[in-house]
Amino acid sequence: MSDFAISNARLFDGTRFLSGHSVLVTDGKIDAIVADSDLPAGIKTIDGSGQTLAPGLIDLQVNGGGGVLLNDAPDFETIKTMVAAHRRFGTTSMLPTLITDSRDKMEAAIAAVQDALDNGIAGVVGIHLEGPYLNLKRRGVHPEDQIRPMEPDAIELVSRLRNGCTLVTLAPERLDKGVIAKLVARDVRVCAGHTAGTYDDIMSAIDEGMQGFTHLFNAMSPLTHREPGVVGAALSDDRTWCGLIADGFHVHPAVIKTAVRAKAAGKMMLVTDAMPTVGAADKRFKLGDEEIIAVNGRCALADGTLAGSDLDMISAVRNCMEMAEIELCEALRMASLYPAEFLGLGHILGRLAPSYQADMILFDDQFNVTRSWIKGVQESYA
Repeated sequence: MSDFAISNARLFDGTRFLSGHSVLVTDGKIDAIVADSDLPAGIKTIDGSGQTLAPGLIDLQVNGGGGVLLNDAPDFETIKTMVAAHRRFGTTSMLPTLITDSRDKMEAAIAAVQDALDNGIAGVVGIHLEGPYLNLKRRGVHPEDQIRPMEPDAIELVSRLRNGCTLVTLAPERLDKGVIAKLVARDVRVCAGHTAGTYDDIMSAIDEGMQGFTHLFNAMSPLTHREPGVVGAALSDDRTWCGLIADGFHVHPAVIKTAVRAKAAGKMMLVTDAMPTVGAADKRFKLGDEEIIAVNGRCALADGTLAGSDLDMISAVRNCMEMAEIELCEALRMASLYPAEFLGLGHILGRLAPSYQADMILFDDQFNVTRSWIKGVQESYA
């Protein structure tokens, strides 16, 4: 018999809404989706109270949360804190993200994520190394003194994680030809970001196997009518995925709406680029020597330069609906199904279907997450 069922919820299975159906969970996996009338007798049943039950959200870019920043202390405890802070807002899988830093910090972050994977911290599926192989012309708040060319052993370093997913954000125009192909051959996912590359630079990188773009529109050469730039390559090439920060500050809602319409179906993903302020009372923190303050959801330096975000994933879903007129089903797919497929995890995450991992969230009409499950283990926030 199944361990439990969830019924009386507005069920989104990852692709569509179903009415009058329940989810059965056994040993941390989805056992079946059944009509309410077919619920097994005697099964423990959780009442969804008419709220929306959906696959857990997947965030590819999480710098911090719960008052901690991965760069400050790249260790097991920091990652646990980040996971707990974001789970409250619907994230059941994440890539802890290291912003451009020293070689020692990179090694420590990779080791910490390996420790988290080995010890089963629920919700960690890999690491995102955002830098240091970036273009100074588009560095944003990444520290200038740490941006550098790839070291001779950089490919070995960034592909060191033994299990889980590795995502690297870099400036393709700063690399020797063939480097991206070597990274991809080691199962590293490569995204362009903090890049001043031309359209031709980016298309060459895609031809080598580059799979995506980090925070589309931000810190990259824009689309113009004679030089399509990085943005033009991102929107016109159907082989690639794009991450998008839907906080209303990084990208205008009208541009979000336009980009989602322009990009190939299934290839636009929501990310947060979240900083320590998410899930924390203190809305100030330091990135290196720079103080960053979150005011009304906007993270910035004193001069107004954007510095990550104060965004969580369920708010990104809501913002897509309310600001950019994107339907809820598509916003949820952008936050779960499409990231799962980008990571190569679309066979176990991103859907509520038999044999899939029982990663789920329940949220009300105001987009408050009231319960979440990772591998069938529940946390309640009501």
